Amino acid sequence: MSDEIKHECGIAYLRLLKPTSYYIEKYGSPFWGLNKMQLMMEKQHNRGQDGVGLACLKLDSEPGKKYVNVQKSIAQSPIQDVFKNINESIALEYNNGNKDNFSDETWLRDNIDFCGDIYLGHLRYGTFGRNNIDACHPFSRKSNWKTRNLLIAGNFNLTNVKKLFNQLVEIGQQPTEYADTVTMLESLAHYLDEENNALVSKLKQEKVIGQDITKYISENLDVNKVLTNACKNWDGGYIVSGIIGHGDSFIMRDPAGIRPAFYYADDEIIVCASERPAIQTAFNLDTEQLKELEPAQALIIHKDGSINLDYYKEPTEKKPCSFERIYFSRGTDADIYQERKQLGWFLTPQVLKSINYDIRHTVFSFIPNTAENCYYGLVKGLQSFCRDEQKKMLLETDNLDADKIDEILNYTPRTEKLAVKDVKMRTFISDDSMRNDLATYVYDISYNTVNKGEDNIVVVDDSIVRGTTMRQSILRILDRLGPKKIIVLSSAPQIRYPDCYGIDMANLEDFCAFKAAIELLKDTDQMQVIEDTYKLALEQLKLSDNEMVNVVKNIYSPFSPEQISAKISEILKPENIKAKVEIIFQTIEALHEACPNHKGDWYFTGDYPTPGGHRVVNQAFVNFVEGRKERAY
Repeated sequence: MSDEIKHECGIAYLRLLKPTSYYIEKYGSPFWGLNKMQLMMEKQHNRGQDGVGLACLKLDSEPGKKYVNVQKSIAQSPIQDVFKNINESIALEYNNGNKDNFSDETWLRDNIDFCGDIYLGHLRYGTFGRNNIDACHPFSRKSNWKTRNLLIAGNFNLTNVKKLFNQLVEIGQQPTEYADTVTMLESLAHYLDEENNALVSKLKQEKVIGQDITKYISENLDVNKVLTNACKNWDGGYIVSGIIGHGDSFIMRDPAGIRPAFYYADDEIIVCASERPAIQTAFNLDTEQLKELEPAQALIIHKDGSINLDYYKEPTEKKPCSFERIYFSRGTDADIYQERKQLGWFLTPQVLKSINYDIRHTVFSFIPNTAENCYYGLVKGLQSFCRDEQKKMLLETDNLDADKIDEILNYTPRTEKLAVKDVKMRTFISDDSMRNDLATYVYDISYNTVNKGEDNIVVVDDSIVRGTTMRQSILRILDRLGPKKIIVLSSAPQIRYPDCYGIDMANLEDFCAFKAAIELLKDTDQMQVIEDTYKLALEQLKLSDNEMVNVVKNIYSPFSPEQISAKISEILKPENIKAKVEIIFQTIEALHEACPNHKGDWYFTGDYPTPGGHRVVNQAFVNFVEGRKERAY
């Protein structure tokens, strides 16, 4: 994605099912689990570099001994920083006369903080609010009672934080912050307390006292009941993982399956992560060995290592986020790799029409690097077209000689690496024009790859959100190559509506598609549509979430996708560049065909998978009309 946006966070969970001595004997290290956590988190570094956190819990620790450890960082390379700090503390013990103790399980568990049984890691992208160490997951609610101690981390965004916050106040709590992270933690903690209280009340009648109370609660705590009660009013997309102090843990997925999670279990480990390849790489597993957590499903791992897959809520229509397939998740996943190639293949007819089928005078490339897989699909589509044309030429040519055969065989797509993203440039220049001039050079070009005045340039991008980088940098720098036309292909459809489930796309006025629709309304003397839609949006906001519809669709309905694309091309074309500019977007139909199991497309279609989404989009439009630059949720 050429536009820089912040998006989905990532989780990594690992439960070791064997004693530490087992991993020492089999793998030669008491820190085998810790090392696997580092590898899983590194393989998901694309999911968050604003901050990182890692928690470790030791089972069956003696009273008075620390059994939960948490390390967080917001350093420039936070994953490396977290594990550097942990490994330095381990090395300090090793070099402090304790080398021989590193094969002693009891000593290790008593003296080394991150030598434990359950690990929970988190990678954070801060889509909203502060970006400091306190915002890093895992979040904890501490208690002297192990069965009330709670850690959570997740990839989530709720649309109805205000409602949930007020519910906590109504039951007597005083939350310290107005945020979905705190709301989720306190809601889970409240119902965890309720479950504890119910069990304690029962035990008091039976005159059970002391450590026997904790033992009984540990063996009988109904984690799924806690999740069911806590989550019944949550509206949003989420994967939430939690560890309870006595050793039960859980991973749960939202009812629409918006956010992804995969897991694997054998007799040594139970592991879960936001992306499948992270687990595959860390543990050398085949794709078929992993399972995907289903919508509204909770994977509950009990203290004794047994697992349950329970539904804590009724699932709704499954709408996994299609942006995970287009851009967010790394393209090494077996399915995602093929899906991105399909997205490129489906763009072939549109681009051939745009260049008037002039393959000989067109250079194909991609920008940025994350669009490479889609580019391969486009090239395959072009190669298929060229093979068909080669067959026709061979069949239609009567007198073939070597030169003619070479000419026909050379009828293939011209592929080049036209643009390379340079290091991110920073400047303290305050003058806008000078700063924008420097921004042009964020990308560098491969010179003498294009015949000036003769060739078209086609570049593939994952998606175009605001188009700022496209206008300020990419189109300007490509124009220096002297093409007669620049065509930008977006593997995603037009982004028209805000996301409220974890992506930093909150304001309508930021979207180039929305700007284009507003400009078209002005051009066609239909400005009354804006006023009418504003009034409808205000009326909608008086209704309950379940009754609302997305009235912002009215802004786009007078125009075809092609008309909006043409206006986007006009808006994003910089002044003073010589080449013609055309921007082509993927169709919704092709997206669904390429990614058949991921139909979450609300940012393209406005069809939100939860009731809260309709409230968010209507509020976002009201904010736009009233000139309020603020989040709608």
